[in-house]
Amino acid sequence: MRTIAIISQKGGAGKTTLAVHLAAAAAGEKVTLIVDTDPQATASRWGEWRGGTDPEIIDCGAPSLLAGKLSKAAELGAELAVIDTPPHADAMARQAARLADLILIPCRPKAFDLAAIEATAELVKASDKPAFVVLMAGPPKAPLIYKEAAEVVEGSFGLQLAPVMLPERAAFHHSTAQGQTAAEFDHGGKAAGEIGALWTWTRGQLGMSAGEPVHTPAHVA
Repeated sequence: MRTIAIISQKGGAGKTTLAVHLAAAAAGEKVTLIVDTDPQATASRWGEWRGGTDPEIIDCGAPSLLAGKLSKAAELGAELAVIDTPPHADAMARQAARLADLILIPCRPKAFDLAAIEATAELVKASDKPAFVVLMAGPPKAPLIYKEAAEVVEGSFGLQLAPVMLPERAAFHHSTAQGQTAAEFDHGGKAAGEIGALWTWTRGQLGMSAGEPVHTPAHVA
């Protein structure tokens, strides 16, 4: 089983949006679950709105329980786990980073958001795991904004940028309120294409091949 940790020490960065969309895209090919470690339980609420459709979502309220949850999921046949972490929670974020194969850091391309990456950058560097910043919720067409964001991310903090970003799209807002993803809400839309491209890139980073799941694991408590 491969594990992705979605980490940002800033609230409102788009962690849950990234987690549920990436996991749902992966679920079309791999047995996938989301581990919701945020006390606000936003991913779990989305799962309730979704009516139990894959990906499965489990909760984890303490860092000490996370390794066991992931181990059980792997034993039950999960191929990919996506950990949605809370903001301002060093212990859970550090544990998620320690257990992950890949760390993704969502960030809006705005000055305050970019400045807040510093704390997250220190955390992920300590984990010594591959980590990439995913720029989210910026203007669809603003090359100067993204150029400046790249200079901060790569130059000031020494982090890598994911080659696919998720600009502001109405489909993200409309879909999540219905327990859907942007791709399910508007299959041929730009957001759907961007999520698909991000999953394809992520799958490559994890060394996973494309394929269809042949079974669904039993529920992980």
